[in-house]
Amino acid sequence: MQFEKFHYDSLKSIQDKAAELGVTIPLSEDMKILAEPMTFGSHSAPNRLAIQPMEGCDSTPEGAPDVMTKRRYRRFAQSGAGLIWYEATAVVREGRANPLQSMLTEQNVDEFKALITETRDFYAKEHGYQPVIILQATHSGRYSKPDAPAPMIACHNPVLEKTPLPDSCIVTDDYLKGLAEAYGRTARLAKEAGFDGIDIKACHRYLFSELLSAYTRPGIYGGDFENRTRMIREAYAAAEAAVTGDFIFTSRMNTYDAIPYPYGFGVSKESELVPDVSEPIALIKRLQKDYGLELIDLTIGNPYFNPHVNRPYDIGAYEPPYHPLESVARAAECFRQVKEACPDVKVIGSAVTYLRQYSANLAAGMVEQGYCDMAGFGRQAFAYPEFAKDILTKGCLDPKKCCVTCSKCTELMRSVAPAGCVVRDSEAYMPLYRQHVLNNEKDVRHMVSNV
Repeated sequence: MQFEKFHYDSLKSIQDKAAELGVTIPLSEDMKILAEPMTFGSHSAPNRLAIQPMEGCDSTPEGAPDVMTKRRYRRFAQSGAGLIWYEATAVVREGRANPLQSMLTEQNVDEFKALITETRDFYAKEHGYQPVIILQATHSGRYSKPDAPAPMIACHNPVLEKTPLPDSCIVTDDYLKGLAEAYGRTARLAKEAGFDGIDIKACHRYLFSELLSAYTRPGIYGGDFENRTRMIREAYAAAEAAVTGDFIFTSRMNTYDAIPYPYGFGVSKESELVPDVSEPIALIKRLQKDYGLELIDLTIGNPYFNPHVNRPYDIGAYEPPYHPLESVARAAECFRQVKEACPDVKVIGSAVTYLRQYSANLAAGMVEQGYCDMAGFGRQAFAYPEFAKDILTKGCLDPKKCCVTCSKCTELMRSVAPAGCVVRDSEAYMPLYRQHVLNNEKDVRHMVSNV
């Protein structure tokens, strides 16, 4: 199915297309609600805008922030977003997604502390307030690549494995039992480094996300709901036990994998095209009851397998099976159902960037209409780091600065190169794109002319 390139010139044109497709996209022209503070527990974000965890693949080999990492967070600090969700940070070396993935250790905690302090100081000087900053703690599981690819899977998945992986890739129960300790250690170090909280990552088919759909795995970490959620609950318990004082325990979590049952989480047994968020809701309620969960960051899909689900685009590696606006609407509806079922948990929604300059209208519409409490921006933050400042002070976004959803940042990451916006931040990232992804200058000119 071929779609035209993004051509919407008004909110009405988006609404008309959504009506034609039979979907609902919540939009608003009033940005004021995004300037309101959001309180959860004893913490308060100064506005309803967040920067989602965007992995840079530019740490030192030991996992500490490096030159490009520091540059990126200085740019993020320009935004004025009320919350920064710090990128995926491995809790163990074998769980790194690439050799330069962030990893917080006893040896480099002071380097993280310096970056967090610098970020807070810049916010205070530039914006007059400080953001909430949360560390995303992860194990890459199926996508582990500490040096060469070394997948560590919860169970076999014929949907994702064109060639079945050897059984030796399946992590043992004993390995998982010991993994909780690594999350406790990372939580303690995150608190020491100055983060406000930790995200026990359970999205995008990394290890904890895959365990949530491990219907076919035998033993105590697979099969029924109690077993499939055991690992994330053990990690929460270890993280809480390791930290004293005020600290946020949260997750960025998939509500819908868009992978057929019994290999996907949050999907109908009848069709992977139909979300069923009953289990994600049950898990969130369990985490709220047992661990005082007050904040959840929601997403959908698997960027390695079906990126059109959570990162819709017009031009990409393959033609998606349905219109990008359908992806936007489906994500928003998943978030709405969770928020309706869990009114006391603050919900961060995502998947807004496809609408370019109208992503601010989607963010405001989702918050205003009760789909979520805060809107998170991912790819947009790479391309347009001052996006939040412009939304809050101008009430709109500049289309000439917006992400064009070309996925070149993802191509850089997949090439194990520092990831950023090749189009809007070309001085920094075009040479890297040329070096790691493209073959010649002609390809570069062709790429730029087609976005």
